[in-house]
Amino acid sequence: MRSNKALKIDLQAAYPCPCRRSGVLKPITLTEAFGCHRCQQIFVIQDDGYLLEQLSTHYPYKRVWYWTGSQWRLDHSALSNHYLPLATMLFGVGMFVLLLAILQPPSSLGMFLRLLTVAAVALLFLVVFWLSCRR
Repeated sequence: MRSNKALKIDLQAAYPCPCRRSGVLKPITLTEAFGCHRCQQIFVIQDDGYLLEQLSTHYPYKRVWYWTGSQWRLDHSALSNHYLPLATMLFGVGMFVLLLAILQPPSSLGMFLRLLTVAAVALLFLVVFWLSCRR
């Protein structure tokens, strides 16, 4: 059984395409890049030869893979790095909303709406932290 540890990518070897379209990655001459003969995508080597990044993509985040010796695996470390700034920003906005809810003079309908807002913001925090911790 092979391990899931990242192996260094050989620039002279051919690999299967990580896009799962049964293509073959072949090195592009005089570059540190690979091209797929089937899906026409270009991939570059990163992180001292351990990661493969797709150049032209329509995904909001860059897709990066590592080679295990038998297959490509998505590298989720690049994706999870974006959760911390998002969680920090949402935390700051949430604290601002909570301060506004606390500092306003209470009234019957206004208090109910503020408590509903506080509950919604707390639920939003829980969802964001759950998403960041599940990686």
